[in-house]
Amino acid sequence: MTYENLDAKLVNELLGNGRTSLRSLGEELDVSVTTVSNHLSDLEDDGVIEGYTPRVDYDAVGYDVTAVVQLPVEGNALPDVTDALRDHPQMISVYEVTGDYDVIAVGKFTDTDGMNDEIKDLLSNPDIKASNTSVVLNAVSENEQFELEVNES
Repeated sequence: MTYENLDAKLVNELLGNGRTSLRSLGEELDVSVTTVSNHLSDLEDDGVIEGYTPRVDYDAVGYDVTAVVQLPVEGNALPDVTDALRDHPQMISVYEVTGDYDVIAVGKFTDTDGMNDEIKDLLSNPDIKASNTSVVLNAVSENEQFELEVNES
């Protein structure tokens, strides 16, 4: 095999199983373990692969309430608000967005009381004047990643 598209193929293999051994990756892609190791190191150094973590089913461990919170933020307080949200352990995604709101955050909670407490805490921040919260009824697709395109010539 040539090394063309090797990085994309490595990423795609790891998406299928992030615990795959270097030896298995080398066999699957028909390259040496050293080549796999070197390419993975480069992908990590370049920030393409940010880590190897388990995929947690939050419903299975009691965090079965998902809320999407939209927030308008006053003035130049956006960095402070997003930093505070990012540092909250139950906020799994925080986005700065365009449109009617400045921030969209997705949180996981054990119950609606916990969600309500978090929203009230957010609204105690003088830079947040309102919130629009939607409770997720059914997560059709969540935390999905997609394979990289491999151009076979």
